[in-house]
Amino acid sequence: MTNYLIKGADLLGTGRKDLLIQDGLIAEVGSPTAEGATVIDADGLVALPGLVDLHTHLREPGREDAETIRTGSAAAAAGGFTAVLAMANTNPVTDTAEAAERVLDLGTACGLVDVQPVGAVSKSLAGEELAELGLMARSRANVRVFSDDGKCVHDARLMRRALEYVKTFGGVVSQHAQEPRLADGAACCHEGELSGRLGLPGWPGVAEEVIVARDVMLARHTGSRVHIAHVSTAGSVEVIRWAKSQGIAVTAEVTPHHLMLDTTRLTDYDPTYKVNPPLRPEEDIAELRKALADGTIDAVATDHAPHARHDKEHAFAEAAFGMLGLEQALQVVNTVMVQPGLMTWAQVAETMSTAPARIAGLGGHGRPLAAGEPANITLIDPTATVEVDRADSHSLSRNNPWHQMQLTGRVQSTLLRGRPTLLNQEVSA
Repeated sequence: MTNYLIKGADLLGTGRKDLLIQDGLIAEVGSPTAEGATVIDADGLVALPGLVDLHTHLREPGREDAETIRTGSAAAAAGGFTAVLAMANTNPVTDTAEAAERVLDLGTACGLVDVQPVGAVSKSLAGEELAELGLMARSRANVRVFSDDGKCVHDARLMRRALEYVKTFGGVVSQHAQEPRLADGAACCHEGELSGRLGLPGWPGVAEEVIVARDVMLARHTGSRVHIAHVSTAGSVEVIRWAKSQGIAVTAEVTPHHLMLDTTRLTDYDPTYKVNPPLRPEEDIAELRKALADGTIDAVATDHAPHARHDKEHAFAEAAFGMLGLEQALQVVNTVMVQPGLMTWAQVAETMSTAPARIAGLGGHGRPLAAGEPANITLIDPTATVEVDRADSHSLSRNNPWHQMQLTGRVQSTLLRGRPTLLNQEVSA
C-alpha cells in the first residue's frame, strides 16, 4: 500500500498540521517526515473524517437504469463520503440475509466507499409482517439499521414489534414519517397557499409530525432506539427536542435540500424539485438549521434518490419523488451553515461523520483524525466557488436540484483507509 503525507491541512478548522498515512492508518499527526511517501498538498484545505451517509438509494438491484452501486459509490467518493447506507427499496427488496449480503458484496467489489445495507422493516415493504430482522443482523452484512423508507411503517403495532426486536441486538429503526391518511398517494408537495395556487395536491406538515410523535412514544415504551429520517418541519423538530429532553432514545437527520431549498422552487412545476417529504416554507428551513446547529438534529443525510429520465420527466404530479444529493451535500452544508457562522467544521464532522457512524454502528468510521485511527479522510477547499452542472455528475441520473446554482466549497480528495478514492477531484478507476 502506498504511504501518503497530507501536508498543510487545516484539521477541522483548528489549525494546520500534516498527516502521515501508513498501511491504511493515520501514523502521525503534526510535523512528520516520511521519505518516499506520496505527498498530497492540502494547503488551504480543511481535513475532516470521511463522511458517512445514513440515507442513500443506490437502486441496485432492479433499477440499474437509474443508478448502480458503482456509479453511486463514485458519486459518494466525489462528495467526500467513505461510507453510505443503502436503502432497502430495491428489486428485490433487501428483506432477507441473502439480499443484504448481495448488496454488501457489490459494494465491496467496487471499493470506492463502504456500502452498508439497510434492511427492510417489513417483508416486501408491505407493512404487514416483519422482515428477517434477526437473520440480517446475524449475517455477514451485520445489518443494524432497518427502514421501509419510501413507505411509512404506519401500523403502530408492527412498529412496536420492530422496535422490540431490534433492541435485542442494538439495532435501530429509521422511520419515513408520513401518515398515509393525511398524505395520500395524490399528494405531491407541501400543503399551503402555494399548493392551492398551483393546483397541486398537498400534504400538511402534521402528516409527518403525528408519526414522529407516535414513534418517540413507542421508543420510550419499548426502551428501544428510533431514528427519524429526513426531518422537514418545525413541528417535528419540536417533538424531537421534547423527546430528547425526556431521555428518549431518538435521533434524527436532515437532508441538504431541506436545509436550503424552499417551496418557491415549485412555481415552474419543475419535477426535479418533487421530493418526499416535500420542500417546505422558509420558516421550517430556519428551524431545521437551528436544530442542526444546536444538536437537536443529529446528522445530515442526503436521501440521494437518482431517477431515470423516463421516470422524472413528467408533469409534476406524475413525476417520481426524489433528487440527487451525494456530490453536493458537503458544499450545501458549507454554504448554508458554515459560511454564515451557524456551524464550525468540528460540528460538521460530528453531524456528517461521527454521529452517522455512531447511529449506524460503523465502528471504523467517524473516528478522530488522530494517530492510530483508520485513514478515512475528506479534504475540502472551503472557499472555492462552484457552479453546479448536472452533466458533471458521477451518478447515472441527472435529477440534480443544484444545477446552475453557485455553492461554496469543493471536495478535493477522499481517502478510504489510506487509499485515495478521489484525488484532486478525480475519482479512482
